[in-house]
Amino acid sequence: MSLAGDARVLWSMLRGQPGHGDHAERLAAFYGPQASQYDAFRERLLHGRAEMLDDLLRAVAEQRGTLDGAQVAELGGGTGRNLLFLGERLQRLGRMQVVDLCAPLLAEARRRFADRSNVQIIEADACAWQPAAPVDAVYFSYALTMIPDWRAALDNALAMLKPGGVLGVVDFYVSEPEPVAGLARHGWISRNFWPRWFAHDGVRPDPAHLRALRERLPEHRLTETLAPVPYLPLARVPYYRFVGSNSG
Repeated sequence: MSLAGDARVLWSMLRGQPGHGDHAERLAAFYGPQASQYDAFRERLLHGRAEMLDDLLRAVAEQRGTLDGAQVAELGGGTGRNLLFLGERLQRLGRMQVVDLCAPLLAEARRRFADRSNVQIIEADACAWQPAAPVDAVYFSYALTMIPDWRAALDNALAMLKPGGVLGVVDFYVSEPEPVAGLARHGWISRNFWPRWFAHDGVRPDPAHLRALRERLPEHRLTETLAPVPYLPLARVPYYRFVGSNSG
């Protein structure tokens, strides 16, 4: 990515999301000017996506006996960049549905996958949209923190799964002040800095996200780690990868 492209994205981030309009209008105003540079900049910020998708599709194949014909949905899929992590596995899926509320990002996705007959790009609210039939897997990639009513989005995602279906999430977060045994504990600075830093752009890291996921899907695989942040050389932001099975 060029310095000029970086500068455009950083300027949008410094300005932050507008405080007026509904959620779709705020997203369009924020991401519209940076849509063409969106993926290149966030390639260095949004870590763990390929690994989460590997775990998700592995769990789907184990559940179904094969990946062929599986129905998968991504909620908050934006430009569809994450589908490129699937490689040849994308063609094996029965249908891949990418759902988002931000029209400028979806325009990038439609251009990217115009020749893929099994990819469907849908402009809709992740809290309300439902597929025509239950799916084998659904995932959020750095999207749950961006959805104001994230509990409704999570409930909706679980409602669209087949019995034994798989839910995946990769996202920023901060820990509880006193997490349960075995989970990461972030210091006071991290727990207070990152929510304030991200809130300007409509991103809300919250320990309640991971707590809700673990409670709703006790059968899961969880990885907690840290990642570098562009232009903040000493900073490491916490993120997690979660893949859980719906026991039905």
